[in-house]
Order: sequence, then C-alpha cells, then structure tokens
Amino acid sequence: MISLKKTAACVGAVLLCAAALMGCAQKGSGGSGSSQVLEKVTLNEVAHSIFYVPMYVAIEEGYFEEEGIELELVTGFGADKTMTAVLTGEADIGFMGSESSIYTYVQGIDDPVVNFAQLTQRAGNFVVAREPIEDFDWSMLVGADVLGGRTAGMPEMVFEYVLKKNGIDPEEVNIDKSIDFGSTAAAFSGGKGEYSIEFEPYATSLEVKGDGYIVASVGEASGYVPYTAFSATSSYLEEHADTVQGFVNALQKGLDYVNSHTAEEIGAVIAPQFEETEEEKLILIVERYASQDTWPETLIFSQDSFELLEQILIEAGELEEMVSYEALVDTTFAETAAE
Repeated sequence: MISLKKTAACVGAVLLCAAALMGCAQKGSGGSGSSQVLEKVTLNEVAHSIFYVPMYVAIEEGYFEEEGIELELVTGFGADKTMTAVLTGEADIGFMGSESSIYTYVQGIDDPVVNFAQLTQRAGNFVVAREPIEDFDWSMLVGADVLGGRTAGMPEMVFEYVLKKNGIDPEEVNIDKSIDFGSTAAAFSGGKGEYSIEFEPYATSLEVKGDGYIVASVGEASGYVPYTAFSATSSYLEEHADTVQGFVNALQKGLDYVNSHTAEEIGAVIAPQFEETEEEKLILIVERYASQDTWPETLIFSQDSFELLEQILIEAGELEEMVSYEALVDTTFAETAAE
C-alpha cells in the first residue's frame, strides 16, 4: 500500500511539473523574454542579391521569428540547383524564377512545385557598356558582343524579350551564354565583350572601378514581369500551411517596410547581409531598384503576370503551350498576408 506521505509527494511533484509546463507555455505565447519554440524552415535562394531587399529586411528585422520561424538561408547559385534542393527535400522553400516550376511540371512531376508569393515585378539586370552612352538605343546591340545569361534562364529570356520588343532578332546580337552567373562582371573587366547584362552589385561595381557604365535598365524596358517568386512542393504547402502562412506574413512585413522607408534606412538594415558592399553603394543600388518600381505592394502572383511569363517562355522556344495558372500558383497565403 502506498503511504499518504508518498502520495502527497507524488501529487506535489506532478503539480510542480504542471506549473513548469504552464510557465513554458506562457513564455512561448509571445512577449518580451519569450522562449517560443521556433519551427525551422530551410530556404534556398537562387542568388544572394540586393535585388531581393524585402526578404533581407524581413530577416534582419526579425519578422520571421515574430511568426514562429527559425529561417535557415542557403544560396543555391542557380535556379536548377535551387529547384533540385526543393524536389529532394533538402530545402523546404525555394526562391527563384517561376519558369523552373513550369519546366518541372511539364516533365510530369508527381508533386508539383507551386508558386505562392511573388517578390519582384521587374527584371533586376542592366546593360553595361565599355563607355558612357547618353542616348542609348537597343539597336546599338545589333552585331555587338554581349555577355548574357544562361539559356532558358529568366535573365536571358527577359533580355531577349526586350530585344524583340524593340524590333531586334536576338540572333542579330552575338550573345555569349557560356559564362556562369556572377562571373560575367569579372569577364567583362578582363576585356571580354562590348556589353554585359549585369545584376547588382556587379553593375555598380563595374562603374565604380571605371570598367563599365550602366546605359539601360532591362527591367524598365521589359515592363512588369514576374521575375522571382517563392515556391514549395504541393505536399509541403498542404502539410505545413500554418508555417507557410507565417513565412508569407514575414515577407509582407519586409515588403511593407521597403515600400515605406528611405533607401538610407533600408541600406542600414540590410548592411549585415552584404558586409562586402559599402553602405553608400548599398543605398545607391536600393535607390536604383526602387526608382524602377521593382517591388510590388503585395506578394500576390496574378494570373496576368503568370501568363506573361509563359508567353515569354513560348517566344523563347522553351515552352510549347500554356500551363494552367491554377496548377502552379496558390495566392491564398499572399492574400491573407495582405489583409
């Protein structure tokens, strides 16, 4: 028989444990000193670029933690590598051009990669020339040697889309598509090409060194194009809906910050993400991207944008027919975040 004293001791121990658990639960509910258990999410980004400012603001301002997420950011260095990480489960979420989701869907993948938040609405690259050109015209590229992007990648396809908009057959331009992303600036500095199509901070770095001069914005010339978006497998979105909603909420907070603060304020926030870039240069680049209306007001990926992307793919010979918008875009998370 268990003694009354032992019973009281056991009850007391249980009550102490319960009190401790309640204390943990109260701490985890938010507020200062919160010990909330965060859910880890691995995000694989196609590149680490100032072009994606709202995401880095969300990271540096702690918006993901506010939404209960411990974010691990990995740079894939290419949409193909980022997509592979998502498909193999190495990454929970991918950030890349949405053309990759279309390519894998057409191949008949069982668990489609679905786009759930669009971050940029213009191309982020620029035409860099050897000498300053005050009145640049796209016809100047006819017959010229241009360092472009990889075949079937968004940078190259949008560049060719702009050429066509200006009545130029891309075949009339000597486009070098053999150089890896991020290496074209070094190749240009080394004397290769008459023009180069560059992202930031490479475009500005070429100007600072006197090796090149920005003469045109591909983003301004192309108009609104859904350049990059966040995506995950259909099964992940279904099984982790609350986490994805928190992820999108954090991104929307970052987007709101960018759309309501100065380039100086934004540059100061994201400086830890780009320690190798001087803050003055960061501010200049943020101003340049903001002036061309790079970032939208919300993360909602519209049907018109998706169909424009598909039209660009078809014109580039990378897609035979349109793919269903409903099959590869889910706007519910972005719509909720925008409320």
